[in-house]
Amino acid sequence: MRTDRLVAILLLLQRREQVTAAEVARELEVSERTARRDLDALARAGVPVYSTQGRGGGWRLVGGARTDLSGLTESEARALFLVAGPASATTPAVKAALRKLVRALPEPFRVQAETAATSLARDPERWGSSRVEHPPPRFLDELQDAVIRGVQVRLGYVDREGAETERTVHPLGIVAKGPSWYLVSDTGTGLRSFRIDRVSSADPTGDPVHRPPGFDLAESWREIADEIDRRRTPLETQAVCAPQGIGLLRALLGGRLQVGGPTVDGRIEVVIRGNNEYALAVELAGLTEWLEVTGPPGVRDHLAAIGNALVERYACLPPALSVAADSMTP
Repeated sequence: MRTDRLVAILLLLQRREQVTAAEVARELEVSERTARRDLDALARAGVPVYSTQGRGGGWRLVGGARTDLSGLTESEARALFLVAGPASATTPAVKAALRKLVRALPEPFRVQAETAATSLARDPERWGSSRVEHPPPRFLDELQDAVIRGVQVRLGYVDREGAETERTVHPLGIVAKGPSWYLVSDTGTGLRSFRIDRVSSADPTGDPVHRPPGFDLAESWREIADEIDRRRTPLETQAVCAPQGIGLLRALLGGRLQVGGPTVDGRIEVVIRGNNEYALAVELAGLTEWLEVTGPPGVRDHLAAIGNALVERYACLPPALSVAADSMTP
């Protein structure tokens, strides 16, 4: 018998006082035969459970006995189920076990444990090229607690220009994107994200959060992140790429690359987003072996100017420098 099912059955017995094998099977997603075998094994192992036969029968704990699992505090239950959510790196087997346990928790732990399991999302794509890791931001725990308890927060926030504002928000979830943490909230102007390392204060108001109907944290974050990406890289450049260069483009450009279909000459259509025409030209100049930019004209003009400058600088090297340069060519 698996340990996760043993614990879940004990919690079910404590919460419901009596269960049938059919109820255990339904709750733990096993066959009724497996449920009966687990209940029998509990009794043989010395756990004080017994069965009554006939109409209205089922399994009970002797004398209402309770286990140490009843000592779980609300915060412990929430912490336990944070690792069962979709953002967790926990193995599927552990997630499945914890999902079974959450259905056996007594109220009010169950609701907040279920919320904890869906309160966090992870987005592995980073913005920019930085690989520096940072410690968790100061108000991360307080904001996650507000998400799980479903209470509004009076939020102090410092924007990228250094201006500080204060507003009341409805916390809906926490997202870890690379090394950065974001709070997704509903506000008077719709869904917004706040970088948690820019939060200067977080004071719960006690008022309940109003969750938009059908809200899904992962889906909402994808929409928010796409909009942020569009604002960060508003310019789109069209190009065609040799098939063998697509892997390199993906590695260098990440989510800024959109791969299309093949052209008549076997190359691949791509769209690359960037901040401005000159910056994109500089970035793409080293990829001309695989890549041909087809538009906009400004990017092509900058590429031509960069190419002319390279030819002017390096085409007429003195003989000694030319030999040295050739010797370093692999």
